[in-house]
Amino acid sequence: MKSAVCVVLLLVFSITHAQKGGQEDPCKTKARVVSDETYCDRYWECVNSQPELYDCPNGLVFAGKNRGVTDGCDYPWRANYCDGKQQANPPIGAEHCDWLYGIFGHETSCTRYWTCWNGTATEQLCIGGLLYNERTHSCDWPENVEGCQKHPLCNDDANGNVPLGKSCNRYWQCQGGYPRLQRCPAMLVFDRRSLRCVVPPTEDCDVPTTPQPLEDEDQQQNLPENIPNLPPGAIPIPHKNRPRN
Repeated sequence: MKSAVCVVLLLVFSITHAQKGGQEDPCKTKARVVSDETYCDRYWECVNSQPELYDCPNGLVFAGKNRGVTDGCDYPWRANYCDGKQQANPPIGAEHCDWLYGIFGHETSCTRYWTCWNGTATEQLCIGGLLYNERTHSCDWPENVEGCQKHPLCNDDANGNVPLGKSCNRYWQCQGGYPRLQRCPAMLVFDRRSLRCVVPPTEDCDVPTTPQPLEDEDQQQNLPENIPNLPPGAIPIPHKNRPRN
């Protein structure tokens, strides 16, 4: 009995304290969910006609009902969610993850990064000659990425050509250490020995008989499928129901 009374008193105190501090009552709004007045990683939801306080998953902040990546919570860098506010919860680190949820740079590679979901890290690779940009949390052109100005593809020759997998008409052209995807003119093929476009046949490529597709199979195999509305560099992450705090 005493325990039940304590719970009721604590709930009344929390509601009264929130109202005195200018906290909006979610039960008086159409959405039935509102952000916390002070902390951007907390929100209030109307449950059984009473406001209840919830925390976003560690590393995420409240974005609004039916928004963000899960339970109305989103990556803090995607918008000005925390302007004038602070985060209530400190980071909980895991292997390769600064927070339990987020997108983070790789420790040793400029072309790779980690996506973290509930503390589980998945290694990802930037494709198309791009590097991971920690400022924008996305894959970006090498010249926009501080500390990783030269792409590994161009280590041998900063201004040379590099074969693209088994492709006969596409190749990388390094320009000052930055790789750019190029295509040989019609009816020419890329020669892996002279590293230029030549008249076929070569040791690896025959005379082309049909127009090449816009993207060769090697590139397509690296492309993620069914990408949702997430920032460049992010990947689709399956929704997981989390228990309320």
